[in-house]
Amino acid sequence: MRNKLLKFIREQGLISPGDRVVCAVSGGADSVAMLFALYLLKEKLDIRLEAAHFNHHLRGEESQRDEKFVRDFCSRYDIPLHLGGAQVQPGKKGLEAAARDARYAFLQSLDGNIATAHTADDNAETVLLHLIRGTGLKGLGGIAPKRGNLIRPMLCVTRQEVEGFLEEWSLPHVEDSSNDTDAFLRNRIRHRVMPLLRQENPKIGENLSKMALRLRLDEECLAMQSTFADVPDVQTLRQMPRAVRSRALEAFLKQSGIPEPEDVHISQAEALVFSDSPSAKAAFPGGITLSRSYDRLTVLAENGDLGEKCLLCPGRTEFGGFLVTCEPAKEIVNSTDTFTVCPSGTLFLRSRQTGDSLRLSGGSRSLKKLFIDRKIPASQREDIPVLCDEIGILGVYSIGVNLDRAADSLPAVTVRFEKIQGEKQNG
Repeated sequence: MRNKLLKFIREQGLISPGDRVVCAVSGGADSVAMLFALYLLKEKLDIRLEAAHFNHHLRGEESQRDEKFVRDFCSRYDIPLHLGGAQVQPGKKGLEAAARDARYAFLQSLDGNIATAHTADDNAETVLLHLIRGTGLKGLGGIAPKRGNLIRPMLCVTRQEVEGFLEEWSLPHVEDSSNDTDAFLRNRIRHRVMPLLRQENPKIGENLSKMALRLRLDEECLAMQSTFADVPDVQTLRQMPRAVRSRALEAFLKQSGIPEPEDVHISQAEALVFSDSPSAKAAFPGGITLSRSYDRLTVLAENGDLGEKCLLCPGRTEFGGFLVTCEPAKEIVNSTDTFTVCPSGTLFLRSRQTGDSLRLSGGSRSLKKLFIDRKIPASQREDIPVLCDEIGILGVYSIGVNLDRAADSLPAVTVRFEKIQGEKQNG
């Protein structure tokens, strides 16, 4: 078993010379075998070996027995031990999940690589569990050999090999009585399903674990092809192989505030990509709405009326993510962000309103149609400032000046819009 363990550690790059390796030890067969095997290999691996035990206080005297066993075992071999514990209470996901969360919180508080004793059989059970609940390639990949500072050096080792190793070295261990119950799905798979599969192939645990490790490599390859700084445009997404597109959309959903996208959420995002509507929307968990804005997918901003704000003239006014400067005109300049006009009465800024229109070189058109023609996302239209006076609209940022109100001679005033750095882009 030791040679198998050493080969797997080196193949997977789990440990480097000089590392501190902290073994999570429950006192059960798997964790005792892992700790002692690494104890035998510590010189060859050039590691500092330590152990950690977490007491969940769920099994009364048995929990105390386990802690004492681990303490005595580590003392016998002069292995530094970290002890933790908590009175675990069932959470929303049940007692088993609450215990796991508490245990891993303790382990993650320790320095170094944290080694857990998941075996090939554990990995096989995990694959079957995912199959029962429904999964994709990532779920079929089972348990990761390494995730952050968590390492699983025993994924290449079967329980049968663990038992042979313990017998070879006359190593004691303790039994967790909760492993005998069929209250948990994993235990039912272990006690009922795996024995049936072993009748067909005694190496089913090892074979499923090897398959999972190979599929993890496939998943990593697809994930690399699906990595983008920004979500690709709709046309690019449509042309992607579905395996790549679904992963790109999954990453986009995570960036948008959905930490654990499920298949149904990825399907919703795909529906936006292939929608005939350029302004399709879909609601997601956490009150998040995604929008198809022509050829882009965006997180839909909450549309709210910017209200009205009088413009200092001369002076500078902040409004809706813009710094707006008003000053006497030195020359006539009209563009999408600068207007030279002859206002009547007070100048003010507001967001668009139903019925707004202005005259450009092609004639008078509604502001709604102008936004659509310029493919300005619906999610951003309420945030575009409209410059008005007591008579009506003088100009609209990103659209242009109202030719009915543009100055054709001086004196006049020039109004210039500048985006405040860090604010979202409009237009």
